[in-house]
Amino acid sequence: MALKRVDYDENQHAVYARGRRMPAEALARWMGRFAAHLPARRPLTLIDLGSGVGRLTPALAETFGGPVWGVEPSAKMRAVARAEAAHPAVTYLAGEAAAIPLPGASADAVLMFLSLHHVPDRAAAAAEIRRVLKPGGRVLVRSPFSDRMTGGWWQRFFPRALEIERQMFPTLAEAAGVFAAVGLETLALDVVNETYAASAAEAAAKLRLRAISTFEHMTEAEIEEGFARMDAHVAADPGELPDTGESDLLVLG
Repeated sequence: MALKRVDYDENQHAVYARGRRMPAEALARWMGRFAAHLPARRPLTLIDLGSGVGRLTPALAETFGGPVWGVEPSAKMRAVARAEAAHPAVTYLAGEAAAIPLPGASADAVLMFLSLHHVPDRAAAAAEIRRVLKPGGRVLVRSPFSDRMTGGWWQRFFPRALEIERQMFPTLAEAAGVFAAVGLETLALDVVNETYAASAAEAAAKLRLRAISTFEHMTEAEIEEGFARMDAHVAADPGELPDTGESDLLVLG
């Protein structure tokens, strides 16, 4: 059965900034990985496509000079970004991947950080991204790919989580193929190691905010049963370091 489209104006906007806050070390690591695939000159103009609450957008401006355009379809996510993630070189705009409100050839790079799976028409989005990208520009897609998923620390407590996420996310070939169709070829698949929290207790507290769209596809009963299993596990060793995950970054140009 097809999964519903998640409306971030319903629930996620209220918890996302707290539940998905990125530690400074992780944020710096991502900026370094992006820089490795972009020109050394500064400033660079970037589009943060699906910018959400702006958890990466100001750091993109600090790292690359900007301007940086945060394009986000959810009005309430944009409102949080404007209130909590403002930066002089950042502008948050209403828009989506298939309708980017910017001129052609306006960006040195387009970043899609955990947003590709929310795009209903990926072919239209790829064409639109190609339109706004400058010649020689880069597309950076941070996404899990369903054929590369193995599950992580929290999925063990929720038996259907991995199955749901394999439905949510495209395969690597599907993602690369939609961009290849508009002339954007795969240049690299970078694998970034991430530690999501400093302890099991911290990871559990963040997860309880349900700031992961996987929960939108579960019943309340299975969510509560999963949290009960998680709480019992954490009670035994709250200082346990949750699994370090490997995150894929697909680079196209």
